Amino acid sequence: MSTQILETVTEEQIQDLVTRQKAYFNTNATLSAEFRIEQLKKMKSLLLKHEDNMHQAIFNDFSKSKYENQLVEFYPLIDEIDVAIKNVKKWMKHKNVKTNLLNFPGKSYIVPEPLGVSLVIGAWNLPYNLSLTPLVGSMAAGNTTILKPSELPVETSAIMAKIINENFDPNYMRVVEGGIPETTALLNQRFDKIFFTGSPTVGKIVNRAAAENLTNVTLELGGKNPSIFTKKSDLKMSVKRMIWARFVNSGQFCITADYALVHKDIKDEFLKLAVKEIEKNNFSVENNNFVQIINERNFDRVVNLIDKDKVYYGGTYDREERIINPTILTNVTLEDAVMQEEIFGPVLPVIEFETLDEAFEIIKHFEKPLAAYLFSNSNSEKERFLNEIPFGNGAINDCVMQISNPNIPFGGVGNSGLGRYHGKYSFECFSNFKGVLDKPTSLETNLKYYGYSEKTMKVMKALS
Repeated sequence: MSTQILETVTEEQIQDLVTRQKAYFNTNATLSAEFRIEQLKKMKSLLLKHEDNMHQAIFNDFSKSKYENQLVEFYPLIDEIDVAIKNVKKWMKHKNVKTNLLNFPGKSYIVPEPLGVSLVIGAWNLPYNLSLTPLVGSMAAGNTTILKPSELPVETSAIMAKIINENFDPNYMRVVEGGIPETTALLNQRFDKIFFTGSPTVGKIVNRAAAENLTNVTLELGGKNPSIFTKKSDLKMSVKRMIWARFVNSGQFCITADYALVHKDIKDEFLKLAVKEIEKNNFSVENNNFVQIINERNFDRVVNLIDKDKVYYGGTYDREERIINPTILTNVTLEDAVMQEEIFGPVLPVIEFETLDEAFEIIKHFEKPLAAYLFSNSNSEKERFLNEIPFGNGAINDCVMQISNPNIPFGGVGNSGLGRYHGKYSFECFSNFKGVLDKPTSLETNLKYYGYSEKTMKVMKALS
């Protein structure tokens, strides 16, 4: 199924592609709402037409079932397209804003415009969602786009290339497959927007490349996402929600709970409920609710984070099948290997705390997380969580489901990312907003031209 693009594309071809997309963008072909909606509808139609092939491709890459792919990737992607089709005309409208007295009788408004030629670099863990959702935002905003999917899930990269490259004008949209050489060649070009999803380490490389051309950049990264369980939580329901979120996609999910902070008085009950929930779900590839680790390198990395002396549950794995069974670690300290990096696998470290201050101190030991979760029915604890813990996005009494609401911006903060997208925020992410003052020529004040004085300045200040 591979399109073989990754074996043939050269830096010269990439440079030529960027040049041609820039030229096409400058024809203004992408500016109208009608064009954008037509292309979005075409994309939706193609995805639905190739849905079965997309499910098969991702299963071949790391055994993700059709049902899990529909739940966490395909249906949210289709929803993003539907939201964009429904709202793009409204998003494109000029927005009137107030005009101060100094500029009377003028009017002021904000005009959205596309940035130009965009580069979207996708991630491997949710290859469709994290490649095509930002692409939808770029399309809605009226840009031309080059998409570089992750090369790790080979067949999902190939099917996206097939769908797009066989059906869209390459001067408007193109998939470039490949690894580090192709990504480096792309980053050597001058884009108007770069959107990257991946690790903070690679994010810094992308940011440096963007800085060379002062390119607008969005970075969707990751981090150590905490989930806090206080004594005032509905523990049974809280554990149910968190366990599903922790092991969906076998933990290869940038916004899942990376570790659990549990009050010492409820820790034993928490652990019993967690094990019960894991066993009830019976996570396995055969049950269509578990996936392989993406490759052997990542498999070995995650296995090396498991301290056998601290395994409370699980800890078993099969390297040949690239399966790590759901694992819970207890008596974990901040010095343990599992707390030194984002896990990105089906391993849950549990750390007990005595006071909320102690829990918050642990969270602040790490870089600002992409996501954070609090399980509590206490309003005062909720307020403290919202006011004292910095994070990109999160939830109270749930986990990861904030990503399913297109009205909530998705993104990180600090080391976990830069910028926001989803729904209207995707349109804004790929747009520039021009501020405009529009004045008639029939009336003018002389204050700014002549007779500078203390009195004149006081009048101008009052009118500002």
